[in-house]
Amino acid sequence: MTKRRVEPLVWLMFSGGGVMAAVFLPILAFLFALAIPLGWVARPDHVHLLAVVGHPVTLVVLLGMFVLMLVHSAHRFRYTLYDGLQVKRKTFTAVLCYGAAFIGSIAAVNVLARLA
Repeated sequence: MTKRRVEPLVWLMFSGGGVMAAVFLPILAFLFALAIPLGWVARPDHVHLLAVVGHPVTLVVLLGMFVLMLVHSAHRFRYTLYDGLQVKRKTFTAVLCYGAAFIGSIAAVNVLARLA
């Protein structure tokens, strides 16, 4: 019987987070850093934004995006420490990186729960 590993799941979440970051972060940066301040797009009303973000489907999508992006950054930082900086304490580094992603995910749940 072969030993099942969690590594493929982590790599799947890594690639999903990379896709989310590559697709959605430039769009959000364009909208909120350029288009809205320069007046190219009408400024959304605060009540409208709260209504959109408060919808259950939007909350699930945002939570999924945040979790995937946090796992992506944790995985990338972990392997940067391993390969780039030659850190030898692999277990400690993995716990630190993925623990930070887990704490960030809990914080995202907390913030999104307040909006609902």
